[in-house]
Amino acid sequence: MDPKLKKGLSALLIALSVAAVFCIAFGNPELSNAWDALRSLDTRWIIGLFFCWAGYAFFDVLGTWFCLKKQGFSLGIGTVLSITLIGFYYSNITPGASGGQPMQVNSLRKAGVPVGNGTTAVTVRLIANQFMVSMLSLVFLLLNRDFVYQQLQGAIWFVRIGWIINFAVVPLVLLAAFQRRLIRKIASWLISLLSKLRLIKDRNDAAVKTNEVLDTYHTAIHDLFCSPGHLLIQCLCSAVSLLALTGSIVFVYYAFGLSGTSWDRLLTLSLLLFISASYTPLPGASGAQEGGFMYYFNGIFPGGTKGLALLIWRFFTYYLFLFTGIITVLAERYRLWRAQNKKD
Repeated sequence: MDPKLKKGLSALLIALSVAAVFCIAFGNPELSNAWDALRSLDTRWIIGLFFCWAGYAFFDVLGTWFCLKKQGFSLGIGTVLSITLIGFYYSNITPGASGGQPMQVNSLRKAGVPVGNGTTAVTVRLIANQFMVSMLSLVFLLLNRDFVYQQLQGAIWFVRIGWIINFAVVPLVLLAAFQRRLIRKIASWLISLLSKLRLIKDRNDAAVKTNEVLDTYHTAIHDLFCSPGHLLIQCLCSAVSLLALTGSIVFVYYAFGLSGTSWDRLLTLSLLLFISASYTPLPGASGAQEGGFMYYFNGIFPGGTKGLALLIWRFFTYYLFLFTGIITVLAERYRLWRAQNKKD
């Protein structure tokens, strides 16, 4: 598919999801005055939502920074933050979040980190995130088993499928990381195919460069996984980061002045919604997140507040990443443009 067409379709889908959220929030007949309801929200909890968003981004940045530091690259926190926000942005506009990691590796390359080492950092963060979201969701599910089965009923199958898919990423990525011969064969086959399609000019040169990247990647990731202390740091960063993101629903709930459902049950549903919707092949899991929210939190946000709760929750867990991401992307392009002009 043409890249411009793909971006256009992603933008259209995001626009439709925004419109759907607003229609749900302000078109609910049970809520006579949505704007008054928004103004009546507790400001302290709304400020807390900004801290949840910042906490998610900061600890993900911290994990990446530690991983790069372990490999001998001392990038500033501001640089890693910019790279992380760019990754968040492309993850949220590409199907299945497929564009985030490649764009982060590309941005790291521009910052002076070789592709092999950048791929290692991104891979380690992916493994830590997938492992911790699987473990956190399982632990909270077991702690609130009766409540979850009563609340979700038939939708529990979406949770089971989502958990299997999310956890399966960990052994699959580890297999790819440590099976050097297998990856070399696959890379060689792809280079051969691209050469036949005349998408690669020099087949031998491409093979040499690819093998250099793979050697760097395998060596770096092997060294990192031989360090238990570093793995613990990565898991802790992922745990705090994910709890900040999924815990935002607790702040939304209390912002409406609601009570009756404990924070741990709210967090449990949020974690289960995350693993249920994250595997859908849509930009930002649009549609699956909104529909899942309406079902998973049915009865928890009463009196027509569910639509507004969805709007606020989705803003802090999705749209705010789009806004900050596009600003970061434009800022990076402007910086590179200025640097090129000075060089010329």
